[in-house]
Amino acid sequence: MKRGLSSVAVLAAGALALAGCSGSNEPAAATLTGAGSTTGITTRGLGTVTRTPDTVTVVIGVQTRGQSAKGALDANTGKAAALINLLKSKGVAAADLKTSQLSVSPTSDSATGRITGYEVTNQVTATLHDIGAAGGLIDAAGEAVGDAVRVQQLSFSIGDDSASRAQARADAVRQAQAHAKQMADAAGVKLGRIRSITEVAANPPSPFGREGAPAAAAPVPIEPGTQELTVMVEVVYAIDQ
Repeated sequence: MKRGLSSVAVLAAGALALAGCSGSNEPAAATLTGAGSTTGITTRGLGTVTRTPDTVTVVIGVQTRGQSAKGALDANTGKAAALINLLKSKGVAAADLKTSQLSVSPTSDSATGRITGYEVTNQVTATLHDIGAAGGLIDAAGEAVGDAVRVQQLSFSIGDDSASRAQARADAVRQAQAHAKQMADAAGVKLGRIRSITEVAANPPSPFGREGAPAAAAPVPIEPGTQELTVMVEVVYAIDQ
């Protein structure tokens, strides 16, 4: 090694301070360890790939009320069955349909607290592999169920993201390698072999949801936009002495 570990620590601190002042969106995670621990450099890299979603998941609810729990449930059962039959007739496979929630709850008078009836909600989650057909399907659901329909949530995803994640993973490793070399050059040391590479959990994209939105009479426009697939890795390098 060209300099002592005390000099390395000073230079590394300066390099990290400069990195913290930059306007880069890259993950500011670079550590050089010296005296009192195993000498090494730890960096993180972030790889991001942008793609257009090809799958949409829609949660459609049927909400009914009645003076008795049985009356509300019977009314809901008929409408929920009509909704499921409609979805199947539109080409949604049975494997892509599931009941995601069923609830029966009393309704009460706000002034007296007395129970006035019951409300039943039945939610069906449908996964559609043709985003272009989603708007028409929501319209048809509104026609089949009427005022009882509720579009609870709409979220987009990518059916097979393995190739995109592989690309993002490779980009993340390359970025981490570049950070490690910058740290080593700034500290005046020689970058050694890789000790470990670890993939760090990243936050998944947030779904777009519409809580309690009724189906519209006009065709529903569905725009999937784009999604970012993000992979973060942590790479630990040795320092050649």
